[in-house]
Amino acid sequence: MEDCIFCKIIKGEIPSKKVYEDDEILAFYDINPIAKVHVLVIPKMHIQSLLELKEENKDLLFHIFEKINEVSKIVGVDKTGFRVISNVGEDSGQAVKHLHFHILGGEKLPTR
Repeated sequence: MEDCIFCKIIKGEIPSKKVYEDDEILAFYDINPIAKVHVLVIPKMHIQSLLELKEENKDLLFHIFEKINEVSKIVGVDKTGFRVISNVGEDSGQAVKHLHFHILGGEKLPTR
């Protein structure tokens, strides 16, 4: 997607503060954090949301969650706890139409 901000970050057209990167995913700090630690984990393949996942994406999805575990250790929230969120659609607040997972932590998070 030519106008997708996350695709531009993946291509290096927009800078980001990277936490982790491999051939399939990129993890970087959110520029508008809502928690002390706020990292986004995105696939390099453009997938609009969880609703677009297909059978052929199951290995990618497993890889994403495997690396979420690794990223949680890198940013130091693995021992204290963290939240993983993926917003889907307008009503949820999905601002960028590219599948992404928020890792939130580093402090006590509200339960409501």
